[in-house]
Amino acid sequence: MSIKLGVNIDHVATVRQARQVQYPDPVEAARVAEAAGADQITVHIRMDRRHIQESDLVALKTAVTTRLNVEMAATEEMLLIARETTPQQVTLVPERPGEVTTEGGLDLSQEQARVAVGAAVRTLQGLGIEVAIFADPDPVQLEGVLVTGADAVEFNTAAYAEADSVADRDAELQRLASAARLALDHGIFVAAGHGLHYENVGALVDLELFREFNIGHSLVARSIFSGLDAAVRDMKALLS
Repeated sequence: MSIKLGVNIDHVATVRQARQVQYPDPVEAARVAEAAGADQITVHIRMDRRHIQESDLVALKTAVTTRLNVEMAATEEMLLIARETTPQQVTLVPERPGEVTTEGGLDLSQEQARVAVGAAVRTLQGLGIEVAIFADPDPVQLEGVLVTGADAVEFNTAAYAEADSVADRDAELQRLASAARLALDHGIFVAAGHGLHYENVGALVDLELFREFNIGHSLVARSIFSGLDAAVRDMKALLS
């Protein structure tokens, strides 16, 4: 099974925004990542615009030759941005003001949330955009994802990546495996991401359940020392 790598380039834009200048350019990062074997370019446009800007999405939509996956909250503002840029995929994620990074999967345990997110899914699909939902690896959350009619689920790997002990790590690995098997049984595309790096992704690859990994921070961190091309190639080697 060929496993796809989505390269998240948010933190290239983070460095740029730290000085409010024009470099480093996320578009150039996307080009380098694709040349190195990335199957998808992933970005998250946040409500506070701390890294990716609307202008980046416009430029990336033209420049990306693989797939552009835009993470965003299911708000009217973000749906309008999706309508204007029409990326190949939107991944709906939760967002809380002030958070350092996404703190968990989209909570679809309640009917009200399922109805609201389902409406957003249908709006995006009506624009010809494939829709994934970032969710915790839990049967209740997966049920919510299925109810919305989303095309894919991306399971949140944060608890696995941040586990303090081998026992906790193994328990989270099994939790992810169970959720992935259940999702595959329902015929939905299964991806994973959040906190993954060169030392912990292998165990997930070995499960042979996940079709795609979206990875960003560890790739950009390694690129400081080895370059983005080498960082992406090293990760691709681990996935294959």
